[in-house]
Amino acid sequence: MKVAAPSQASRRNVISHFARLRTPKGQSNPFPYYAELQSLGPVFPAPWGGHLVTGFDLCDQMLRGREWLEPDRHWRRRRGGGTRWDTPSSTEMGFTLIVLNPPDHTRMRRTFGSFDRTTVRELERTVTSATNRLLDPVVEQVRDGEADLVDLVCERLPINVIGAWLALPSADLPRLWELTHDQVFTQELFPTPGQLALSDASTMELRSYFRNLVRERRARPGVDPVSRWLATWDTMETDRDKSDEAVYYLTLSVFLAALLTTAALLATMVLQLLEHPEWWRRLAAEPELAAGFVEETLRFDAPAPIVSRIASEDLLLGGTEVRKDEMVHMMVGAANRDPLRHHDPDRFDPLRKPGHLSFGGGMHYCLGTPLARLEAQTLLLQLIERLPELALVRRPSWAPRVAFRRMLNLDVAPA
Repeated sequence: MKVAAPSQASRRNVISHFARLRTPKGQSNPFPYYAELQSLGPVFPAPWGGHLVTGFDLCDQMLRGREWLEPDRHWRRRRGGGTRWDTPSSTEMGFTLIVLNPPDHTRMRRTFGSFDRTTVRELERTVTSATNRLLDPVVEQVRDGEADLVDLVCERLPINVIGAWLALPSADLPRLWELTHDQVFTQELFPTPGQLALSDASTMELRSYFRNLVRERRARPGVDPVSRWLATWDTMETDRDKSDEAVYYLTLSVFLAALLTTAALLATMVLQLLEHPEWWRRLAAEPELAAGFVEETLRFDAPAPIVSRIASEDLLLGGTEVRKDEMVHMMVGAANRDPLRHHDPDRFDPLRKPGHLSFGGGMHYCLGTPLARLEAQTLLLQLIERLPELALVRRPSWAPRVAFRRMLNLDVAPA
C-alpha cells in the first residue's frame, strides 16, 4: 500500500516550516514546527524528494535496521557531478566512520574499539579537571556581574576533553573548533553555496592538520589513541600509506563526532536547569538524578534533530513505498516528542522513563555516547555545587542551522 502524498497546500506548509527552521528565530523554538510536521503523519514524501519520518517507532526501526544505509561515498558518487554531494567536503566526509556502511564500517569501528570502563575512568579525571578549570572564570564573573556559559564552558569542554585524549597541542584547539563549525555545513540539510565553500575550505585545512598528526605519530608513537590505532591497523594492512590514510579518517571521524552535538547538549541542559530552577535545589540534594536530567534533555531537545538514511533496496516504510537509493530524513527532534511514545511530551520531566533517539541506534549508535554523558553529568553536578542558583540575563540566540543545533550565548547572573 502506498500512502497518499500530502496536498499541494501541505507541501507548501512543509517548505514554509523548513524555511522558518533555518532562521535564528525558528531555531530558538523549533518545536511548533516539529509538531506541525508530525501532524502530517509518521511518514510522508518530502517536497524536494525522498521522505520525512516523524514517528518514534518508525525512526527507531530505521536506525536499527540494516536495510537503511548511510549516504556513503558510493551513494555520493552515484549522484553525479555538479551536486552538493560532489563537493570536496562531501567527498571527504564519505570516507569517515560517520557515514560508512559495512564492511568498511565494521572494519574501522573494530579498530576504534570502544569507550570501555577503563577508558571512561581515565577520561573521568580529564573531564572533572577540565570542567573545574572552565568554571573558575564563571565563578569570578558572576560574582560581580554576568557570564556567558556557552562561550566559557559549553563550547570549550568537549574540545578540551577530546583534545587531551588525542594528545593535541592545546594551542591548536581554538582554530580546530572554528574549523569544525564551518565544516559542519556539508552535513546540513540545505547548505547554501557560500556555506559549502566554507565547508570545503575548512575540510581541507582539517585534512592537512590530521594527516600531519598521523605522520607525526607514525614517526614518534606514544600512548595516545592515534598511535594505538596505527599499531592496530598495521596488523590488518601491509601498505603503510593505506594504514595511515585509514587512521587519518578514523581520527577525523572521532574528532568531529565528539564536538558539536556534545556542545549543543551541554548548552541545552544548562538552559533547562535555568528554566526549571526547582531542579537546582533537588539535584543538590539528590545528585543521583543527574543522569535522568541529562537523558530528558536529550529527549526534549535533540542536538542533531535530523538524521538521514538511504534505502538499500525498494522498501515499505509504514506503508509508504521507498525506492532504492532514495533518501529518508528522520525527524528525530519530532520523534522524541511523539505522543504515542511519551505522555505529555512537551513537558520537561527528568523523572519520566528514559526513551529517546538522540544517540541513534543499531550499528551507527553514537560511539561517543559514554563520553557525552560523562561530560554532561559532570558539568551539571559541578555547576550546582560551585555556583548559587543562576538566572538568565537575556534569552539565548541560535545559529540558523537545521540539522545541528547551536546555541550562541547563554548569559547568566546570580538569581
